[in-house]
Amino acid sequence: MKRYDWSALDEAGRRAALARPGQRRDTRVVSTVKKIFREVEREGAPAVSRWAEKLDGHAPRRLDLEPKAVSAARNAIDFEDLEALELAVENVARYHDAIRPQDTMVRPMSGVRCKRVWRPIPSCGLYVPGGTAPLFSTLIMLALPALSAGVPERVAVTPPAKDGSVPPMMIAAAAACGLDSIWLVGGAHAVAALTYGAGLPRVDKIFGPGNAYVAEAKRFAAELPGGPAIDLPAGPSELMVIADKAADAELIAADLLSQAEHDADAQVVLVSDDSAQIEDVARALEAQLADLPRAGIARKSLTEARAVLVSNREEACAVANLYGPEHLSLQVEDATALVPLINSAGTVFVGRYAAETFGDYVAGPSHVLPTDGAAATWSGVNVASFMTSFAVQEMDLEGARALAGPAARLARLEGLEAHARAADLRRGNQP
Repeated sequence: MKRYDWSALDEAGRRAALARPGQRRDTRVVSTVKKIFREVEREGAPAVSRWAEKLDGHAPRRLDLEPKAVSAARNAIDFEDLEALELAVENVARYHDAIRPQDTMVRPMSGVRCKRVWRPIPSCGLYVPGGTAPLFSTLIMLALPALSAGVPERVAVTPPAKDGSVPPMMIAAAAACGLDSIWLVGGAHAVAALTYGAGLPRVDKIFGPGNAYVAEAKRFAAELPGGPAIDLPAGPSELMVIADKAADAELIAADLLSQAEHDADAQVVLVSDDSAQIEDVARALEAQLADLPRAGIARKSLTEARAVLVSNREEACAVANLYGPEHLSLQVEDATALVPLINSAGTVFVGRYAAETFGDYVAGPSHVLPTDGAAATWSGVNVASFMTSFAVQEMDLEGARALAGPAARLARLEGLEAHARAADLRRGNQP
C-alpha cells in the first residue's frame, strides 16, 4: 500500500494521493464503442449478432423463464444456497418497497393545492455483468427496485458463459425477481441493442455496472439525441475504510480484499489516525492473500491501494468527502457519531459488524453505486431511480384571485406582458 501523511501534503499532493488509477478514458475503448454503435444504428440486429459472436462467442438469444427451466435451475442449486438467495430477495424487496416515494400534497395558501406525484418509467434495461464472475446479485439489486417502482417492462441482459449457457443461480434469481426472460448478450453491443431496439426491446433507461466498454457505451448512449437515460457513472469498485487504533486489523484487511478481488482496477483506501494500525493492516493483507483464490487479481489492485495517515476522526471524514467513495466503512469507536460528518459516499457501513459484503448481497439497499467520485452528486440505484415525478397544481377562484396580482406584477417586471394578462384573466369578476 502506498502511504501518505495528510498533514505533510499540499493541495496538489492531496489530490494525487486520492487520485483513481486509470481514470482517463481509453481512446481505444471510445473508438470501439463508437464503431459498434454506428454499425448497430445502421444495420440493426445483424450488427448486434456479429459483435456478439465475435466478443461473446454466441449470437444473442432470449432465455424464457418457463416453469420447467426455472425448476431445473433450482434443482441444480444446493438448498442452503437457495435459502441465501431467497433471504437476499426478501430483504432487497422489503427495503425498496419501504422507501418507494409517496405522493405529497402541499397547500401553500388557501385555494392553492400543489402535489408531487410519482410514476414508474415505461421500460428499463438491466445490465448484469458476467466476465470473471456471473453477478446474479446485481440482477437482484436492479430488478427488485424496478419491480417496487412498478416499471412495466424490465429487460435483463447478461453475457453468456463460454459454452453459451447461463448459470442456474442467474436463472433462479431472475425468476425470484419476477422476470419472465433473460437476454444472453453482453458488452457494448448489448447496450447498443437496448438503445436502438436492435433485436432486443428498446428501453428508456439503462442500469447496471460493467467493464470499461459497457461504461463507455452507457455514456455514449445517454449523449445521443433521444437516447436512453442511464442510472449513474459506474466504474471499477472501490472501498474506503476509516479506522482508529481500536479497530480490528484482520477485519479491515478482509474488507479491503473483498473489493480488491473484484478486478485489477478496483481501488481500496485506508484512512487512520494511527500509524501502527496502518502497518498492522498491511501485514494482515499479506497474510490473508496467501490462500485467497483470486490473489492475483487482488495483488494487482493493491498496487494502487492507499493508506492515509490523518490527525483525527474529523480529518478522516474530510478526506472521505474529498474522495467520495463508492463504499465507506467506519470502523471506529462510536462510529454512528461520524455519520453526520459524511456527505459524499455511495453507501456507508457503520461499525465493525457492518461488513461491506452484507451490502453486496443481503442487507437490502442496492449495491449499484456511483464510483470515481461521482458520489458527490449522484445517488446509488434505488426505487426512485426507476421513477419520475412531476408537480400537479390546482387553484380554485379564491386561490387564483390571491395569486393573480402578484404573478402579473412579477411577469411585467420581466417584460412578459402575455404572462401578466394570463394571470389577470384569472381574477374572475374582481377588478
